Amino acid sequence: MPLYKSLDVNSQTHVKIWHISEPLDALKASLNLKKESLERVNAMKSELHQRGFLCVRKLLKTFGYTDQDLFYDNSGKPHLKDGHFISITHSYNYAAVVVSGWPVGVDIEKQRHKILNIASRFIGYESHYLNENSDKYIQKLTWIWCIKESLYKLYSKSGISFKKNFLVLPFGSEKNTTKVWILEGGRRLNYESLFFEFDGFACAITTTEA
Repeated sequence: MPLYKSLDVNSQTHVKIWHISEPLDALKASLNLKKESLERVNAMKSELHQRGFLCVRKLLKTFGYTDQDLFYDNSGKPHLKDGHFISITHSYNYAAVVVSGWPVGVDIEKQRHKILNIASRFIGYESHYLNENSDKYIQKLTWIWCIKESLYKLYSKSGISFKKNFLVLPFGSEKNTTKVWILEGGRRLNYESLFFEFDGFACAITTTEA
């Protein structure tokens, strides 16, 4: 079973990462999908996306859930019927699910130089401490993108700006956690992110600050 990694962020928040290696037919045969899920996966044009979708359901099983326990609201945010919070992600050949007693978000991204093309869209405050000449620049950009994407999944409010409203506080290579703020309407909301890399990918899990 290609369960790549399990991580307990805290007593309420648990993350599992799946290495997507199984053939599509084998994944379909191993799962009992509800009608809506089957229609959704069959409508996907990319086999990689299909396998990612199905491996999220494989991860649900490792948490003791089934596809029937998962549903989506009108904005596309996933929920569990028992009231626990959930966030999901998949990128290339990895998928991840986090389940928590608190609001949570997770994101996985492949580290690529192409992130330089979109950096100006999501880097604002962070430009004060980032060094474009550093050999860690691509890595840090990818981490910041993952952190902001995971925060967006947690907060789930339309019209929010990654660049203007989300602030990732400075972090160094010696630590894999940082504080994250949402500045909106004169309020400052505080969150905490755990981030790490594996096999050329970055992963971030964001939760409400303890």
